Order: sequence, then structure tokens, then C-alpha cells
Amino acid sequence: MDEKGTLIFFCGKMGAGKSTLSQQRAYESRGILVSEDEWLKALYPEEIDNFDDYLKYSSRIKPLVKNHVQAILRTGTTVVMDFPGNTVKQRMWFKEVCAEHDIPLKLVYLDISDAQCLEHLKKRNISNPERAKFDTEEIFKQVTSYFEPPMGNENLNIEVVNAIDA
Repeated sequence: MDEKGTLIFFCGKMGAGKSTLSQQRAYESRGILVSEDEWLKALYPEEIDNFDDYLKYSSRIKPLVKNHVQAILRTGTTVVMDFPGNTVKQRMWFKEVCAEHDIPLKLVYLDISDAQCLEHLKKRNISNPERAKFDTEEIFKQVTSYFEPPMGNENLNIEVVNAIDA
């Protein structure tokens, strides 16, 4: 089978609506949604207490996720990844996943203001109180300090989204 699925991933600040939009895109494309939060919660339910823990365990699952996603994509099925592509290094990982098998790649960039993101976090804390210890303005600022918007020289197929109800 020569037809390959497309890998769709997201870039946007914490609270921009990446998870909400990834669910919508998976449904619309009849693709498979692969959520980092779900994998981390299942594999490391008690180990992630802070941002450094998240970074540690996120890097541990990447090799397994990469092989799993490539296998799905080679069947012709679209994969929507709810994993962050918020730094050049993270986006390079997605490119590597696709390059090995010449798989089409699409980045959806949620260009959402800090104020909108913080408002989304407040709403999320009401609907998901278990996230309240991580979804704070302090952590938002910490995480956002690492954020790198995508640039043209990264040679990505980019769709820009400027508003989302998250």
C-alpha cells in the first residue's frame, strides 16, 4: 500500500485550545487521536508532580509513540497528535517521525493571545478541577517562556488559527 496517512500536530501556548482542536480534527478527518496527556496519565499516573517531571516522562514515551504512529500512518490512516509542537526541537521530532517514511505532515498553529489562553485555563479549571494544580498563571508563564512560534525556515505545512472556543 503506497497511500500514507497525514500526521497533524499542533503548536500553541498552554490553554490555546490544542486539545480541543485536536479532538475536532481527528473526528473531521476520521483519523486516530493520540494524546500525550492520556499516555502519560496511563503510564505514569503518580510520577508527574511538576514541569520537570513532565519533561522527563514525555521524553521517555517518544520512541514508543513514534513507532506506533508510523505504523498507523503507513496504513493510510491520518493521525492527529495532541502532543505539543511548541519549540523548534519539538517540531523537529514530528518531522523526523514523518521523514523516515515520507509521510505528509501538517502543523496547526493556534496564534492565540496570552489573555485568551489564561481565560481558557480558568474555564478548564472549572470543568476539570483535577488540572487546577498545573493550569495556573505561574505555570503558564513558565511554559510560555519556552514557546517558539513556527518560522518559515522550518519548512512546514502550516495552518494558522487565530480564534478557538476552548
